[in-house]
Amino acid sequence: MKSLLMNIIAFLLLSIQLCSYAQTASASIRLNQVAFSTAGLKEAVVANTTANKFYVVTAYSGDTVFTGTLSDAKLWSYSNETVKIANFSGVDLPGKYAIKVPPDLTSYTFDILDRPFLAPGKAAMKGYYYQRASEALLSQYAYQWARKAGHPDTIVLVHPSAATALRPANTVIKAPKGWYDAGDYNKYIVNSGISMFTIFSMYEQYSKFLDTVSLNIPESGNGVPDVLNEAMWNLQWMLAMQDPNDGGVYHKLTNANFDGFIMPSAAVTTRYVVQKSTAATLDFAAVMAMAARIYKPYSSQFPGLADQCLSAAKAAWQWAGKNMAVFYNQTTLNSQYSPQIATGEYGDGYVIDEFNWAGIELYITTKDDSYIQGRLASLPTSLDVPYWGGVNTLGFISLAANKNNLTAVVDTSALFARLLTLANSLAASRENSAFHTAMGVSSGDFTWGSNSTAANQGMILLAAYNLRKDQKYYNAALANADYLLGRNGPGYCFLTGFGSKKVMHPHHRVSESDGVTEPVPGLLAGGVNPGQEDKCSGYVSSLPALSYMDAVCSYSTNEIAINWNAPCAFLLLGLEAANPNLVTSVKPTGQLKDFYLKQNYPNPFNPSTSISYSLTKRQNVSLKIFDILGNEIMTLVNKEEPAGQYAVKFNADKRSSGVYIYRLRTESFMETKKMVLLK
Repeated sequence: MKSLLMNIIAFLLLSIQLCSYAQTASASIRLNQVAFSTAGLKEAVVANTTANKFYVVTAYSGDTVFTGTLSDAKLWSYSNETVKIANFSGVDLPGKYAIKVPPDLTSYTFDILDRPFLAPGKAAMKGYYYQRASEALLSQYAYQWARKAGHPDTIVLVHPSAATALRPANTVIKAPKGWYDAGDYNKYIVNSGISMFTIFSMYEQYSKFLDTVSLNIPESGNGVPDVLNEAMWNLQWMLAMQDPNDGGVYHKLTNANFDGFIMPSAAVTTRYVVQKSTAATLDFAAVMAMAARIYKPYSSQFPGLADQCLSAAKAAWQWAGKNMAVFYNQTTLNSQYSPQIATGEYGDGYVIDEFNWAGIELYITTKDDSYIQGRLASLPTSLDVPYWGGVNTLGFISLAANKNNLTAVVDTSALFARLLTLANSLAASRENSAFHTAMGVSSGDFTWGSNSTAANQGMILLAAYNLRKDQKYYNAALANADYLLGRNGPGYCFLTGFGSKKVMHPHHRVSESDGVTEPVPGLLAGGVNPGQEDKCSGYVSSLPALSYMDAVCSYSTNEIAINWNAPCAFLLLGLEAANPNLVTSVKPTGQLKDFYLKQNYPNPFNPSTSISYSLTKRQNVSLKIFDILGNEIMTLVNKEEPAGQYAVKFNADKRSSGVYIYRLRTESFMETKKMVLLK
């Protein structure tokens, strides 16, 4: 019993040591706090240092595995910091590491993995499940964030602004399902439009990879990829937002006012569909045209859906052609109708870009030249990073994704050149940036929802990489993913549930009201925004790249939104799907077999126990033992060995009871394991 107690104490000491490691990490080192790829670019930023060298060390033992030289110092004006770049791309062994910079700076720990962005990418996509309306979230899928259903939306009133002869004011309609748009509980067609595009485009470009991605949602295993299963929840709501009598689409489904910070099941005020708008109808048309071609292979699971979506898209297109300037303006609406509406506006008084996008999607799906011929003269000669109110670039991405299935009416070389020009400017920004990110082309990048700007830049860069396979595009997209996961001014990992410096208090009603300490996982916080429109107190800086506060109050920097999560999922999962450095058929040449124990673990590790491993080729091997404090106490192997099977004994005769760590390292593999020795 005494020996067992000693072992427990020793293990607790190890746990405390590892937990305290992150707490003492320096805020001066900004890096991806989740994981880097075994093969590929790996960079960190070190702010305000005079050091010239840096070291990559193992997280448990502190062994130095790489020594590097910091870049020359460069001013990042957006944060008013002088920074240097630490490039440690040469570290390619899987494991957990940290960066040290003399004299006393240590980074947060991070992993090096074959697929570093898979877990956060899946989480970002599953974030939509947690935003579902009209359904209870069960613990087998939602874990501790399980909750009761809210907003069945089976009794929704037609607002007077949306009334027609066939659907007069206060007509009851049904529009269930869909995703809560952001931190609030309302549902908006315009923002759903760009969100659904991004998810559909991600699938259109990376279907083979995404077919293998399971999200553990209720529909998993039904023969449909989970990305499309989740998108279906919102698609069905969108279909219900079209007036079947004329093809127009309601701008939003909403309360009259925002709910307080209560759970969805407690929010029971009257819901309305509000005014049809040209922007909403065109966004709807574009999404439905995409859905018609994307869900067509799944006709057995969704009979008639593809045809239904295409018919809905055509009807919406026709309505928009007859109503080309019906703009949603909430101030005007409230001056004419009651009840007054005070929720998100998503007003857009310029819809040429929506016409362009919807026409392109209908053209791609139908191969009917008339949809695009009328738009060619309106297509812009230069493109911008998209957002919900600026969607021209979306059509260009779709054309590139479908480049092998276009008719002769489209001059692809001219159109793709415009997309590549935008990508080239982003890649150049990364090369010139003090932080080595495309994020920061100008101060305009740092605005409300700035993290979606970084993610959408990454989407553009991956689209360019898919066109030209130029590594500069992939590396620039990768750098923006690092930005979102910690290599940014405030040093936060902005995806909830990940990183050492985590977002804990998003402006998100469920996360604030559910009684769970950790916020709902997989949600992307809005990010730095010097506008500080929420007028909250507590911001530590107003500089563009530093103006962020992890507080519920801060809706202008810490809210979440479906149109921010979509490009985040695209970027992270797209990096995995397109990774030019990953060769999935290659396994580590030093294949660890783990302990061979005569008694079942955690029974005593004894003198007759061997550490077994195999090599498939001649290479250098290191096998070392460390004590609970990380001190090296024994080297068992440190030499070149030929291919073969090996079993090395740990001489425990002269060692006291306690916890030890062994580290097996080859030229292409590293593993650490805990050993419990009881005497």
